[in-house]
Amino acid sequence: MGHLISLTASDTHHFSAYEAGDASAERAIVVIQEVFGLTDHIRAVCDELATHHGYHVIAPALFDRAKRDAILPYNAEGIAEGLDLRAKIGIDAVLTDVSAAAQALVKHGHTNVGIIGFCWGGLVAWEAATRTREFAAAAAWYGGGIAAVSHEKPHCPVQLHFGGEDDHIPHTEINTIRDNRPEVEIFVYDEAGHGFGCTDRPSFNRTARDLAHSRSVAFFNAHL
Repeated sequence: MGHLISLTASDTHHFSAYEAGDASAERAIVVIQEVFGLTDHIRAVCDELATHHGYHVIAPALFDRAKRDAILPYNAEGIAEGLDLRAKIGIDAVLTDVSAAAQALVKHGHTNVGIIGFCWGGLVAWEAATRTREFAAAAAWYGGGIAAVSHEKPHCPVQLHFGGEDDHIPHTEINTIRDNRPEVEIFVYDEAGHGFGCTDRPSFNRTARDLAHSRSVAFFNAHL
């Protein structure tokens, strides 16, 4: 199991992060939260990557700039509050904290760092791949909003995962990404909806989750 640590961004903002795995691990990855904060699900993702795949993992608490220790429920109220907190922070500040998490891993001796994000975190992972040079590989699961910024070219290999029945991300957006970024690897899971990888959401789909997970791990093993 992991533990909470404190990190400092380049603008002196202090924030929490969840760390898991051995600092001497061969590979390192930053995990980016959904719009619900550092939930048990996100911590479980970190623990799985550390325990079963030998990664050194850090997941920054991105809401700390607006509300510290925010962990929101998987319901309409949680979504509303999460979107409000997200709007108060802005992508530039978010990427500052994401970069601090990556640099913390680099300080432990990791040369190449990956990033994986879920839901809002999927969009953040894309933005980190296009707007920073901190990462050697990026994966995004059901990242809404990527299509709108898919004209931006990633600085590293990117792998995207979408649910074929996601009512938040239509197929037209997935096709836009394909058209704008033909070099990006995209997987669509036909019978999966939004949040299919989260065991705490009603849309959880074990088959799609396991396949997307195995593909993500193989992707990172190849590039990190």
